[in-house]
Amino acid sequence: MTDEKLAMSKQWTDEERLALATKLDEELDAFIDSLEKKRYEEGWPEDRWLEEMEKHPFFMKKAPQPGDEVHPMFEGLQKLKYDPEENTAEELALNYKEDGNFYMKHKKFRTAIYSFTEGLKAKCEKSEVKSVLYNNRSAAQYFLKNYRSALSDAQRALEYNPNYKKARWRAAQCAYFLDKFEVCTQLCDEILERDADNNVARDLLKKNKNKKLELERNQRKEAAETKKRLTRLQHLIDTLQRRNIKFDDQKKNSPITEELLRPKLLPIEDYPLHLDDDNETLIWPAAFSYPEFLFSDFQQELCENVIMDDCINDMFKEPLPCDKSNSYRAGNLNVFYENRKVGCVHKVDLSKTIKEIVNEKGFFVTGGSLLFYIVPKNSRIETEFVNQQRRPLVYA
Repeated sequence: MTDEKLAMSKQWTDEERLALATKLDEELDAFIDSLEKKRYEEGWPEDRWLEEMEKHPFFMKKAPQPGDEVHPMFEGLQKLKYDPEENTAEELALNYKEDGNFYMKHKKFRTAIYSFTEGLKAKCEKSEVKSVLYNNRSAAQYFLKNYRSALSDAQRALEYNPNYKKARWRAAQCAYFLDKFEVCTQLCDEILERDADNNVARDLLKKNKNKKLELERNQRKEAAETKKRLTRLQHLIDTLQRRNIKFDDQKKNSPITEELLRPKLLPIEDYPLHLDDDNETLIWPAAFSYPEFLFSDFQQELCENVIMDDCINDMFKEPLPCDKSNSYRAGNLNVFYENRKVGCVHKVDLSKTIKEIVNEKGFFVTGGSLLFYIVPKNSRIETEFVNQQRRPLVYA
């Protein structure tokens, strides 16, 4: 017979029972003391207990992100909530709807859109569930200012529930922002048919009407301005063709276009060639280049009736800052233009007007503007400029 069986069969006195109980209490106290003295290594680290706590499904404040370690209990809860084998189509749709509503409350509209979309993918056959999902997704799209998508979803919600007030109102708002005036009017009328005292819908209907009238007014004004601009442009082109003014970047037998007339140099790009108020006088953008210093002066609006000598005199009322030798002064300058077609330069007769110069056989408009070169008379700079690339000098 074993000691255990002997102990069970033994007749204990009260003193023996008390002694045994005391011994067992002492052994339990010793075991607890030994646990307190040992470091507990199976729990959460002291410096990361909050982080570990938030991973637990009962305490987490946000769903795990892709790549995060997922608690087994969370996986189980997900399976219970989203597994098609564990839920009906309606239950799945409602679960995703709840998620979407939660994200809406926290203004996470894109995540809400995802949740409502997943709810629609569940293919619940109940019209009331579909209408709510479409309406809620419409609301999320609306707050993101995706008015086109919001309108589409609100209209789908109305297909499943024609009496859905929220969906009809949101559809009306979206139609207003999208300038769909007829759609907005129809939706507001439908709202007022059901609720004649709806002043918000009445105000939107009025705003919609005024916005439509303003837009139509602006469109008529813009159309009139466009027609006027095109008329001026055509008159300008006719004037250029009649005078046989040439452009060095115009392809052979191709028409003069608005793009061809647009200045390519930055300081004058906003000052294209145009006709004066008399519709006969050309106003040119022009560049005057200094080969010696590699920079240019610009005339944004140079009237073609101006004599070149007067233009030069006006430009050099004050000396050039970089002209240390005082060579660039009125009466001591020659002006040239370049014919890139044949590779030669022409010396300008300063007594001629801009109109006469532009009408010369060898003159070509460059990059939508007039381009002239200024050098001191009989200077080394003039000689180098004229002889550059062995170009022949042509006197107009």
